[in-house]
Amino acid sequence: MRNKKRVLAVIMGGGRGTRLSPLTLERCKPAVPLAGKYRLVDIPISNCINSDINRIFILTQFNTASLHRHIQSAFHFDAFGGGFVDILSAEQTETRADWYQGTADAVRRNLVHFRSSPHDLVLILSGDQLYRMDFGAIIAEHIANQADVTIAAIPFPASKVEGLGLMRVGDDLGIQQFVEKPKDPAVIESLTLSRSLEAKLKSQSPEKHCLASMGIYLFNRSVLAEALDNGMTDFGKEVIPSLLGKKRLFASIFEGYWEDIGTVRAFFEANLALAQANPPFDFYDATYPIYSEERHLPSTKLDRCAVEHAVIADGCILTASSLKHSVIGVRSFIGEGTTLQDSVVMGSDYYENAEQIAENKARGRPAIGIGRNCRIMHAIIDKNARIGDGVVLDPAGKADGKYLDGAVIIRDGVLVVPKGATLPTGTTI
Repeated sequence: MRNKKRVLAVIMGGGRGTRLSPLTLERCKPAVPLAGKYRLVDIPISNCINSDINRIFILTQFNTASLHRHIQSAFHFDAFGGGFVDILSAEQTETRADWYQGTADAVRRNLVHFRSSPHDLVLILSGDQLYRMDFGAIIAEHIANQADVTIAAIPFPASKVEGLGLMRVGDDLGIQQFVEKPKDPAVIESLTLSRSLEAKLKSQSPEKHCLASMGIYLFNRSVLAEALDNGMTDFGKEVIPSLLGKKRLFASIFEGYWEDIGTVRAFFEANLALAQANPPFDFYDATYPIYSEERHLPSTKLDRCAVEHAVIADGCILTASSLKHSVIGVRSFIGEGTTLQDSVVMGSDYYENAEQIAENKARGRPAIGIGRNCRIMHAIIDKNARIGDGVVLDPAGKADGKYLDGAVIIRDGVLVVPKGATLPTGTTI
């Protein structure tokens, strides 16, 4: 390791992912597709690999099958480096037969598995965030400060910190107070940065900033074991506040792009932002690549298409269609005369052959993909969906809820066609 410390990374796979439903109906949060060809879990894993951390555990418990397949296909380390990506699902033991009760509880139950890998530090990461970070920097600061715990923190304007865990720090970035999701304006004001720290920020503005926890924690091994030797279930709400005044806690300031993709709206907007001319997150940075599964797909084929601000993944066939501000996933089929605007299409897991297409047609079932002369606005089309000809989808003026017996769901104002759903020819929402 570049800092001469042995580091284990632990990626939190989350609970049921109810805020991301229906995208998590058949998969866990880390396995949700992102940016056409990736999955959410590729982000923290790639950040680890780019930071020379190659021993990675992923803790999860719900709908893990697709995550297992993806990890097995995407991440293979050579036998000489000692690296691995290991998925640890909740398991029954002689003493516990229930689910993980929170982030801290999940880590506590797996300490026994971590012991088999010699380590000095444990880096705890979220599995549903979009960012690029060199963890070598936070490790170096941790060592220089002789810290017991270091928390990655991002400056937020005080008016925009709702729902975030905030910390008050001294000029040496030692953490003096940690408050989980405060609402009282007086409390928030008391947590704003000092003038000297404000002056050091890259982004200068008239408004005061607070430091918000990114949910990224670096623990000394012994301190983590001690901190979890109790019944606490959550890091932000319980474990971190309990260590204040007892251990050396420091913040590490991060000022790059960071998005917590915890809701359908956040997922939708983060994806569409990638289709902008200058996206806030750059997948094209060769110095810090984002790794994913090698699918060996053919090149995408465009026939008489009009495309404006779109991301199109490999293996797609798009015919005489119009795409505006959209993200198109692997193996997507879009028929002639179809218009997509402000939409995310996740594509499919496989190609149908001519015989399968003919058989489905005989049964009145559309082929996988989007048919001809459709108009789709402000929507997420999940994988393997079948959308017939002349379908119109637009959530404008519609309330959140289920439509067509769940074949269409509107969540956070975004229309979602769940994975594997079928919409017959002429469907209009």
